[in-house]
Order: sequence, then structure tokens, then C-alpha cells
Amino acid sequence: MRSPAPFLSPSQAARQLGVSPKALRLYEQRGLVTPARTAAGYRAYAPAEINRAAEIVALRRLGLSLAQVARVLGGDAEDLGPALANHQKTLEDRGRELAVTVEKVKRLRADLAQGKAPAAGELSRLLGTPAKAGVALELPWPWGGERFELHDIRALNFIVGPLGSGKTRFAERLAQALPGATLLGLDRAADGGAAARARMEADPSLRSRIDASLTWLVGEGAMRSEALVALLAGLEAAEPTAVVVDMVEQGLDHATQEALVAHLRRRESPARPLFLMTRSSAILDLAAVGADEIILFCPANHSPPTVVAPYPGSPGYEAVATCLASPDVRARTEGVIAWRPRTA
Repeated sequence: MRSPAPFLSPSQAARQLGVSPKALRLYEQRGLVTPARTAAGYRAYAPAEINRAAEIVALRRLGLSLAQVARVLGGDAEDLGPALANHQKTLEDRGRELAVTVEKVKRLRADLAQGKAPAAGELSRLLGTPAKAGVALELPWPWGGERFELHDIRALNFIVGPLGSGKTRFAERLAQALPGATLLGLDRAADGGAAARARMEADPSLRSRIDASLTWLVGEGAMRSEALVALLAGLEAAEPTAVVVDMVEQGLDHATQEALVAHLRRRESPARPLFLMTRSSAILDLAAVGADEIILFCPANHSPPTVVAPYPGSPGYEAVATCLASPDVRARTEGVIAWRPRTA
């Protein structure tokens, strides 16, 4: 007699599905999954719930928002067509790249059969990984002009540091050093979003991209606001090769911050890196940092910024964690500056 399939704890279910326990809680909050409860009140996922969660994960990887996922699971497949079309295009692009590589390998084999060795560097270009983009700069005040080099720019690069650490000047200097980069400062919505609206009126394709992003974000629980529209106008602009954002959470509530990070992780153009300065734990959830993300930490003692791994026990991890606060705390302390009274 076959024994019944075991129930899984949230951590076991998350590991099997390749997501975080936090993602499972979010699915539950939105009514997408309903785990059972043990006698002690702990969540337990039956095989049926695991299968449903796997469908949710697959739909999310296709780029659907939680609202779109709910509609698809409810039998409305309207949102699924465009998502599958985008996925098909991605696969076709990869197929064309792979076909080009196969042809190169065939040519090399044909040359070898005729006694012709590959040219210098040809094999490394064929088999090696693309070189990572990097940046080098002299650190501004409050540093002393030390040279800073980042050899591995990721799709998302978080900039963190305590008050007075110089992280704002570091971000500004990065925007100057990165070729073609732009800086989205704290004044991005100071005119009530008029500048963003003017850019959208002048560029219909920009308006279309912003509207599509807003639709997705609202489906994730974000609240539409002038601050969000102004931020998207800078992020969605086609011109810059990199974007540096000063305090990305400015003017955004908790749900909007979480939706925004989820949106940025599903971008179609990860080749354009984003540098996000933040002190919000909703923007930088240390447990959710992915493989194509990096944390740049500016220490309080003004030693050069360092790369910090998002793992407890790694150098600098605790210092980064103490710099982050929930959006509610960040809202209460916005504009507060560090001040130390003079001693007699």
C-alpha cells in the first residue's frame, strides 16, 4: 500500500519550487494558495498546493503580475498570450545565437580537418564568458581621492550606507564615471510630475512603456503616484546606458516598493545596469538578493566602498543590515540628519 505524499513545510516547499518562503506568504496573502495548518498551527503544503504554487511560479517567470496570475488561474487566459509571445521571442533569439555558435564550431572543425589551427583568441571568444562591464573612479569628498574600481557591474547594484557615509556623493560620482549614465536625483518629482508628463507627451513610446509598467505594478499592489510615475519616466527612458537613482524608495509606500523591485527584476533589458541607493528593507531584502545583483556598502569611517555578500557572517553583512529599515520607519525618519553635539 502506497503511503500518502508528505506535506511540506514552507521552507521545504520554497526550496522545491525555487522561490523564497516570503514569496509563498505573498501568494497566500493574495489568495492564490491556501496551505493547510498542522495541529500546532504551522503551515503545511499538500501536493495539490505544491502543484498550484508551481503553476504560479511558472506564470511569474513569464512576467505576469500577481493580478494577472490570479486571472489566469481563474480561467481568463487573456494575459497569457502576450506573455507566451514574449517568451517565444526570447527563445527564438537564443536559438539564433546558438545557431550562429554552431556554425562557428563547424567551421573550426572543418579548418582543423584541413590542418588549419584556430586563430589566436578564437577559441576563448567562442567558449569564454563575455567580459563583465566595469567602472573606475577617484572617490570624492569625504574620501581622499582614493581609486575605486568595480569590475563586475550587475543588472541591479544596490548602494547602502549609514547617514554621513558619503553614499550620495559616491552615487553622483558613479553617474559621472559610467559612460552615458544618468542620475535620477531626489528632485525627480519636485514639480509635481510635470516634467515626467511632458516627456511622456513628447515620446509616445515612452508613455506606452510607462503605462505598461504601471499596469503591472498596480497588479502587484503598487499605488500609482506622481513619485512613481516620475521614477518610471527616468527608468524607462531609452537614452541612458546606466541609471543611478538617489533613494529609490522616495515617496513610495511599502507595497509599491516591493512591487517596484519585483518589476526591476523582470526587466527586458538587464544589460542596462541600475544603481539603486536605498536604506529600505523592502527595496533591499537581503534574503532575496539574486545572482545578477550586488551590494555596494559605504562604511561610516569613510574607508572605500566595498562589495558585501548577502549572507549572514560575510564581511560587512551586519553593517549593511543595520543601515536598512522598514518603509514605515524610513518614512518617519525621512530628512533626518546625523548631528553630534560639541563637547565642552
